[in-house]
Amino acid sequence: MISVMRRRAVRCAAAALVSGLASVGTIAAGGPAAADDAPQNSGGVTATLGRITAGSAAVVHDRRKTGEMTAGLFEMKVDGGGSLQTYCVDILTNTVDGARYKEVGWGESSLHANKNAGKIRWILQHSYPQVNDLAALAKEADTGALDADTAAAGTQVAIWRYSDGVAVDAKDPAAEKLADYLYKNARDTDEPEASLKLTPSAVSGRSGQKLGPVTVHTNASNVTVTPSGDAAAKGVRIVDKDGKPVTSTGDGGELFFDVRPGVRDGSLALRAMAATKVPVGRVFIGDHTTTQTQILAGSSQSTVSASATATWATKGAIPALSARKNCAKGGVEVTADNQGDAPYTFELDGAKHTVPAGRTETIFVKVAEDQAYKFTIRGPHGLARTFSGILDCATAETGAAATADGGAGAGTKATLASRMSPASTGGTGGTGKGTVNASVDGDLAVTGGGNANPTFTGIAIALIVVGSGAVYLLRREKAASGE
Repeated sequence: MISVMRRRAVRCAAAALVSGLASVGTIAAGGPAAADDAPQNSGGVTATLGRITAGSAAVVHDRRKTGEMTAGLFEMKVDGGGSLQTYCVDILTNTVDGARYKEVGWGESSLHANKNAGKIRWILQHSYPQVNDLAALAKEADTGALDADTAAAGTQVAIWRYSDGVAVDAKDPAAEKLADYLYKNARDTDEPEASLKLTPSAVSGRSGQKLGPVTVHTNASNVTVTPSGDAAAKGVRIVDKDGKPVTSTGDGGELFFDVRPGVRDGSLALRAMAATKVPVGRVFIGDHTTTQTQILAGSSQSTVSASATATWATKGAIPALSARKNCAKGGVEVTADNQGDAPYTFELDGAKHTVPAGRTETIFVKVAEDQAYKFTIRGPHGLARTFSGILDCATAETGAAATADGGAGAGTKATLASRMSPASTGGTGGTGKGTVNASVDGDLAVTGGGNANPTFTGIAIALIVVGSGAVYLLRREKAASGE
């Protein structure tokens, strides 16, 4: 039953124990140190991982060993307000207590090449907490009585069978029957859209023009649009296609940076914000942190945001710079859109690249799995954009578990159990007893432990970049991979 996924290092919660030093190629040469840290995903939710609020034990049957661990539902606290509930889609990777996460599409996560990703979303839509009537769920799945803990455990076990290709069983008989029902009945479903996204995330052009459009994609009913800094002093307005000022818009709205003629060469960012429920099935990965990948099971009304930048000049090269992870290729794609009247030349990955006037080019930078990267691209008019992150595109393979000290080893029961439970959980946290009521403020389940304030102890993860040319690996070489 075990389908072997791509090998990767088992990622320790103590990720600050940096094991090596690597380069992503030659990073852009000198210039001012204060480069803008450019977003690499075009928007959505950012949140902090909390504790498991409902769940119970499961047993993983590795090809070489058996181990017990907690299968359950995590809670996340959204930056700016709101709560999320998530399941794991990366069974052998540690959670980092208090880690920050960001919303991404499947293509930027370990689900990018998973042909069963749609079945995982079906499971999420047809089980707990989306289905809060546990008596009805138990009847449908013929499990016997279910409570919050057993429903969460059964749901998580079914997800793991598709996300990681592992042989895993819930210890509780009712939870195991639910897992079997969900696994056998799952059907392929489409990937959900982002809660909020701006495309493209960077535009450019000559002063005296409207730069854009930047298109809004969202499930929110209303999106607030705010320029950064003193846009009026810079001679810039945010307008629609007819040139009318925009302070709010909706799905499909087109935004333009209206740059007054004769203004000083420069750049400006806009921020879009909304309150909405994040679609079930969206993936959350660590934000500059090595931690376990999560998938959304439920959301309250939550704060979502996105940003876009514009660069303008009167003459010469006028580049717009953006980047995105490409898990299928195993690296980062950097796009330079030159809307000026002269070629734009820049250095990236140890080579010089030239984009002719009026042209767009995308350069692919290879990055090793689990490797941190950071590079800065510079241009005319004081332009500097920095792109950084960690390539996190694969699940850890079963059978490659590490001992507590980081070496390849026996994968004992204690080692496997530690992979799911963050230090602050203190157990599953959910009582699983009594009545599970209807959702409150969205589609979050109400459980015995779900109303408590989570304790976020936090683990400081240091991402130290020396000078402008090196990045640190955040984990050990892929264990027992043979590569």
